[in-house]
This record gives sequence, C-alpha cells and structure tokens, in this order.
Amino acid sequence: MADKTLTRMDLSEAVFREVGLSRNESAQLVESVLAHMSDALVKGESVKISSFGTFSVREKAARVGRNPKTGEEVPIHPRRVLTFRPSHLMKDRVAAGNKG
Repeated sequence: MADKTLTRMDLSEAVFREVGLSRNESAQLVESVLAHMSDALVKGESVKISSFGTFSVREKAARVGRNPKTGEEVPIHPRRVLTFRPSHLMKDRVAAGNKG
C-alpha cells in the first residue's frame, strides 16, 4: 500500500497545472469547493460527486458500550458521524489498481 497522501496543496497544484489559473486562484478554488462541501455536510445534506461517491452525515443513537479491558459498561452518547460511500466506478477503479 502506498504511503503517499493527497493534500490540499496537491489539489491546488493540479488545478494550477491543468486549468491554468494562478497558484493563488487555484488554492482559493480548492478551498471554496471544500468549504461548500463542509457547509452542506454540517447542515445534514449529502454531497454526491458523480463517478466518485457520496459523503453523508449519519445520526447514531445512544447506546451502552463496554470497556474491553475492565468489562465496565460505559454510556456512548448520541452523535453525528461522517460516512463515505464510493461509487461503483470508483470501487472498480480502485480494484483494478490493486491488480497491477
């Protein structure tokens, strides 16, 4: 498995090279897209990117958990969690990358 991580800077650099905006404009564009996505998720909306996948917020109910070390029951409070479901195209593309 590769230990390279794609960062905001990498995305900005790709926009700079492929679209032709200035480096500053490219960084602002990436920040704007990420801000729009974040704002939608905070409001509880899903973010669907065709051929990539869907980000959504899920409400998890309160439940009783258990400390595995002591066996003590611990209450787990209700919370919102972010989930990502990749599209079939993305799944296929990743699977094909594993083969070669």
